[in-house]
Amino acid sequence: MSKGNLIIVSGPSGSGKDTILNELFKLHPDIEFSISNVTRKRREGEGDKYHFITKEEFLRLLDDDMMLEYNEYLGNFYGTPRLPVEKAIEAGHDIIVEIDVNGAEKIKKKMPQAISIFILPPSMEILQNRLKRRGTETDDQIDDRLTQAKNEIARISQYDYVVFNDELSDAVKDVEMIILSNRMKYKNQQQTIERKF
Repeated sequence: MSKGNLIIVSGPSGSGKDTILNELFKLHPDIEFSISNVTRKRREGEGDKYHFITKEEFLRLLDDDMMLEYNEYLGNFYGTPRLPVEKAIEAGHDIIVEIDVNGAEKIKKKMPQAISIFILPPSMEILQNRLKRRGTETDDQIDDRLTQAKNEIARISQYDYVVFNDELSDAVKDVEMIILSNRMKYKNQQQTIERKF
């Protein structure tokens, strides 16, 4: 059986990462999503994007080198557990980690074979309009988001692929094409070839 791939997806807030991935998972329920470990309390109505664990559990995982990356924010830890990613890959499943540029860099150091995709809005002006339309942040917070977006985009050369999210359906197809074409690489087909021929 061929191994699966680890796919890193990053992009600024407002670039549409979640929307693209939600559509992708509808098309490909076989693709797994890496659920982060966090030590903060669950918020009301929060879905299945996180495993909520204690700080003690998190620190134990760190000591055992069972986190691919992590960071601390406002006294809480957030990170990507190693075991579910490795299990998915060994089982021949692709798994997506949605993460910021710092986390992506840390994962790439531990798993250089990971495929990395950066999602871009069509322009900074459109990104600003998207953030304003949300109606969830003040003008100052939007300015902070735009500054952060510029800092993230400055590191785009660290990624293997760039997808512009102008038309959602096109962006979903682009991400799908990247994932499917990587499945066809020799290194991912080698075991199947050796078994059959």
